[in-house]
Parts: sequence; structure tokens; C-alpha cells
Amino acid sequence: MSSTVVEPIPRGTLGRRVGRRLGDWAPAAVVFVAGIGLWEGIVQGLDIEEFLLPPPSDIAQTLWTERETLWSAGWFTFEEALGGWVMGCSAAILTALILARWRTLATAIMPFAIAANAIPIIAFAPITNNWFGTLSQLSKMVIAAVLCYFPVLVNTLRGLTSVRPQQIELMRSYAAGEVEIFRRVRIPNALPFIFTGLKVATVLAMIGAIVGDWFGGSLDALGVEIQRQAGVFAFTEAWAAIVVASVLGIAFYASVAAVERLTMGWHPSTRGAAE
Repeated sequence: MSSTVVEPIPRGTLGRRVGRRLGDWAPAAVVFVAGIGLWEGIVQGLDIEEFLLPPPSDIAQTLWTERETLWSAGWFTFEEALGGWVMGCSAAILTALILARWRTLATAIMPFAIAANAIPIIAFAPITNNWFGTLSQLSKMVIAAVLCYFPVLVNTLRGLTSVRPQQIELMRSYAAGEVEIFRRVRIPNALPFIFTGLKVATVLAMIGAIVGDWFGGSLDALGVEIQRQAGVFAFTEAWAAIVVASVLGIAFYASVAAVERLTMGWHPSTRGAAE
């Protein structure tokens, strides 16, 4: 008769990680619950009118009763944000690779990139609606892409160029070309910077998509839903739509952060956080 030996799970590994995660999130959870409770108490205690500030309980009820409309509009706008995020981040990473290879070109182009980033997005949104069509999702994607482009460009370029000279000299001593140096040194060094830019861009993409909807868009869009509800003084519904936008933005950010943790386990910046 064969026997199966079950090895004990090392103590202090999984449990310690779970406990650490809960400990990291505990302060945020406490602040969130306290903030919601304070909000509800102030509104109810001071008898604040609903059109000024609806209580969280009413917003939560609206989120449930209007869930199909709100989440359908939220997903429509999330598609715009995701498309703009992909467009803007891809263009930024490609530009950063080119500028890191030819530094003189970077010196010439960066002032124009900074100037483009300084343009108020509310001034740019009507122009893209005119270019691509008010009801087109592409016009909102372009707005989101413009917002995502600069932070990803700056972070990626910083990561590609902040390599220690000794590493470059070592690679060249092995007769490595520029492509090999980028593949083995510059790009791995830039990955934490890239993911930082990508995470920041998720929030900016949602803002860009909603701002684009605000200046005209499909009736299925979340920004149009917020504007319409606020226009008829249905502020509880407007706040519920804002909550949907926030939840989608947080989920978008968390998704990119999860990909970073899964793909960057070999890097010291994430290895230390996972232990």
C-alpha cells in the first residue's frame, strides 16, 4: 500500500501576504467608510437640499434602480477611454523610443510636446468633434489619446535614458549594437517608468472621454447622461453616473497595476512589494 506524504505549507507565507494586503488597504477602507458616513450625516443633519448634495443612500438606490442605463452608458464611455488610451500610449512609447535613440531630435521636439500638453482639453474637444464627428467615438478617443500621450512619453523617455553609463559601456564591449542595447538594457530599465505612465494615463483617458462627451456625443455616452440629468436638475442620477465613472476609472487603473505585478515579478521594484 502506497502512502501519500503531504508536506506542510510553510507558515507565514500566504497568510502573511494576505495580512499585509489587508493591512495596506485598511486605512483607505476606514477613510472611505468614515467619509461616506460623515457625508450622510451632514446631509441628513443639516437638511441639505438634494439638488445641492444628495445623500449617499439615495445615490446608492439610484445606482441600483437605474443600473442598466448607467452601466450601459459607462461601458460605452469606457470603450472610448480604452481606445484613446491604446492610441495615446502606443504613440507615446514609439516616440520615446525614437527620441531616446536620437537625443538631438528629442531636444528639438520636446518643447513642442510640452506646448501641446499645455493646451486646455476643453478647448481642444470641440475641434476634434468637428474633425471626426460629434457622434463618433473616434473623436472622444482622440481627446483621451492627447491626454495620455505626454505623461507616458515623459515617463518612458526618462526610463530609457536613465541607464547607468557602465551598463552601456559593458554592452558595447561585447560589440552589441543599438538594437541589442535597447532590448537588453534600456527597455528593461524603462519598464517601471512605462507602467507608471500607463497607470496615470488610465485616469486621464476616462477624463478625456467624459469631457469629449460633454461637448456633444452619443446619447449612449456617460458624459451626455451626466449633462442631461444635471440639466433637468436630477442631481441624484447625475451623481450616480459620476460614481459609475469613478468605479470604471479605478477598475481600469487596477487592471494595469495587476498586469504590472504579473509581468514585473523579476524586477526589484515589484519583488520587494510582493514579499
